[in-house]
Amino acid sequence: MGIYEHVDEFAGLPVIAADDEETAVADPAAVAWRISMEEFEAPPEEFEAAFEQLLQRTGPAGPTALIVGEWGSAYDTAFPYQLLTDNVARLSGLRALFIGELTGEECEISWINQADITPLIEAFPALELLWVRGAQDLQLRPVRHEGLRELVFQSGGLPADVVRAVAASDLPNLTHLELWLGVDQYGGDARADDLAPILAGRALPALTYLGLRNAEIAEEIATAVAAAPIVARVTDLDLSLGVLGDAGAETLLAGQPLTHLRKLDLSHHFMSAETAQRVVDELPGVEVDVSSPQKEEEWGRYTAVSE
Repeated sequence: MGIYEHVDEFAGLPVIAADDEETAVADPAAVAWRISMEEFEAPPEEFEAAFEQLLQRTGPAGPTALIVGEWGSAYDTAFPYQLLTDNVARLSGLRALFIGELTGEECEISWINQADITPLIEAFPALELLWVRGAQDLQLRPVRHEGLRELVFQSGGLPADVVRAVAASDLPNLTHLELWLGVDQYGGDARADDLAPILAGRALPALTYLGLRNAEIAEEIATAVAAAPIVARVTDLDLSLGVLGDAGAETLLAGQPLTHLRKLDLSHHFMSAETAQRVVDELPGVEVDVSSPQKEEEWGRYTAVSE
């Protein structure tokens, strides 16, 4: 789809493949390491061996940034989180982690299997960035973590239980939250009410970027955001990749002021050209993205990512 591809940079660091032995790396902490199996049916032992080789290459503190692609039948087997927690002492330098960085050609996003990520978050108190792609069987319990600055869930359908757990978590230094809410057909059963503690400003006191993306309930989200106290203290509001139309846009404009924003991202939308231009015109000091207009099909609107 071109929306979720391999990243060339992660945590501000260039990405290098863990099995790339030809590229000289003077400082293992200065790159983000990507580990991925070439064969999607690779046995667990092969991934474990590749992981061990990576730890040997990156030294006693392990990688600063780690990207995990195909770990062997990602569409059939959950990521072995236990492998990371079992090696926590050898990963003392880990600050950024991206699990499930597969493209649509490798595995559809809603087929990527995950598991309970709570023990992982608890095991790495120094972790600052956590990205997770795929939400099949994804679980999270409310957690306290003082290190996290950026939390991203990319999915075709994010379970309401996970959304509520994020909202109930104590993350005092989180500045960037990005939730791809997705569609009900692929497990995205969250509603705006599940975000209430976040939108009310009771949770996530340091938040400056709020992304409620890829939402089948974009109009409902727009209504909630229009009156949400949290908006007054964020600089970036991202409602892109969803099904926002004229009604939702007008609700946003009629709600609380948005002129303080640095950026408002509404790309991939179903607004008319006139309404999209009105949003731009009414927020002259804001970087407004209304690119990628979509045409509603006979059967309705669609998010950018679902299956």
